[in-house]
Amino acid sequence: MTEQELAEIESRVRAATPGPWQSFIEDRDHESGSNFIKTQGEDIELIGGTDADQDFIAHARQDVPLLVEEIRRLLSERSTG
Repeated sequence: MTEQELAEIESRVRAATPGPWQSFIEDRDHESGSNFIKTQGEDIELIGGTDADQDFIAHARQDVPLLVEEIRRLLSERSTG
């Protein structure tokens, strides 16, 4: 992965609504209403994805920054080691 690719990913993370995001699935996480992702801004309602798709999208808001941080750490170790 190039520095440019990491920078582009970080740019998309910074542009997204701040986290954490949480997935709410009807009949799993609440009794009535639609499936949605709760954010620190406007909630996101999804149509057409699976429950697993929605959970993935919601968790990606927290997971992607952690993965980028770990890639940077590993690259730093490699360049100094």
